[in-house]
Amino acid sequence: MRRARHLPVTVLAAAIALASHAQAQTEITVATVNNNDMVIMQSLTDAFEKAHPDITLDWVVLEENVLRQRMTTDIATGGGQFDVMTIGAYEAPIWAEREWLEPLDDLPDEYAVDDLLTSVRDGLSLEGTPYALPFYAESSMMYYRKDLFEEAGIEMSEQPTWNEVRDWAEQLHGAQEGVAGICLRGKPGWGENMAFVTTLVNTYGGRWFDEQWNPELTSEPWMEAIEFYVDLLGNYGPPGASSNGFNENLALFARGNCAMWVDATSAAGTLYDGSESSVADSLGFAPAPVAKTPKGSHWLWTWALAIPASSEHKDAAKQFITWATSQEYIELVGETQGWTNVPPGTRESTYANEQYTQAAPFADFVLSAIQNADPTDSTLEPNPYTGVQIVNIPEFQAIGTQVGQSIAAALTGDTTVEQALTSAQRATERTMQRAGYND
Repeated sequence: MRRARHLPVTVLAAAIALASHAQAQTEITVATVNNNDMVIMQSLTDAFEKAHPDITLDWVVLEENVLRQRMTTDIATGGGQFDVMTIGAYEAPIWAEREWLEPLDDLPDEYAVDDLLTSVRDGLSLEGTPYALPFYAESSMMYYRKDLFEEAGIEMSEQPTWNEVRDWAEQLHGAQEGVAGICLRGKPGWGENMAFVTTLVNTYGGRWFDEQWNPELTSEPWMEAIEFYVDLLGNYGPPGASSNGFNENLALFARGNCAMWVDATSAAGTLYDGSESSVADSLGFAPAPVAKTPKGSHWLWTWALAIPASSEHKDAAKQFITWATSQEYIELVGETQGWTNVPPGTRESTYANEQYTQAAPFADFVLSAIQNADPTDSTLEPNPYTGVQIVNIPEFQAIGTQVGQSIAAALTGDTTVEQALTSAQRATERTMQRAGYND
């Protein structure tokens, strides 16, 4: 008879411990957008899992429009696919009111909640309770290539106007092979082309709705702004501009293919990183341009991490989001990825850190833009909504996307600006009437 073999006690104990550890692990699914800061967050998975050996991370990283569609569907149906969602200042209060998100009112002392910038924290709260924690915050600004401006004898204005931008784009378009005069968002979506377009319309004196919630998409300011936008990108933009969102334009500018770009302040870190940007040494920046008024010229947005009420792993999810939005995380990114790559716009301590401010010449400029953007006073004429580049009502997600598609069609020449805005006006009127705003 063959004798049974017995494992040494130490080996057996190790095997039992390993099995127990594996059984104790909780896997959480994190849904996020494929922006550079989030790609860095994903790359630091090992650092989190090493500090939290009982939690593993499963990532779902998607293009912005697709991410929003999947998350909205999942949370509205209580699907429970995700334990952490990357949302913004638009979704947080609306979803919180519907009890779709977990409140985050019992954060540990070491999280230093008072270190969060007040305007950013308030935008993610409902009745004083936060329902998401800010990963990074942004306003908008103008980037330009100082080398091309100097060669053309152009001096940047302290506060550029859109008429100046058009003249500069005409001079610089094709100044070097493959260089467009300007790059702007053209990809349709309420958070893609409409984030930029709304601020443009604001500076022309326009607004989404009057004080009785009547849409104003066929008003003179909207017509002027969209005619200008279509003409500017059509004549001096890169090929295929209607397909370009934030990430596409960031790549174009970083390669040197744009003389100017007006977009999120969060791009500054990447553009000043010489390992990722060929224009780091010649990068200039200025305030977002204005037309007739400076009101609403630069947006205010926060990408934040929230826990859906449908998650079955809320405790583990909370450990992750407090880690990823902490002072500790910002220091980790600075030390491992370079200080220009830390998530901006969320904590006062970031802007008090000399390592960051010395590496990021744009730091004070960005902080000022975020602090001065006023979602409660974003248009020349009074309006009934909160938001600079968004309208904080549940219907805006559908409205903004539909209007964005109409404007993209005008940009490609499939329709005229007048036809696009007339169609958008009618669709928006129907949506608002069905929702009971005009009863």
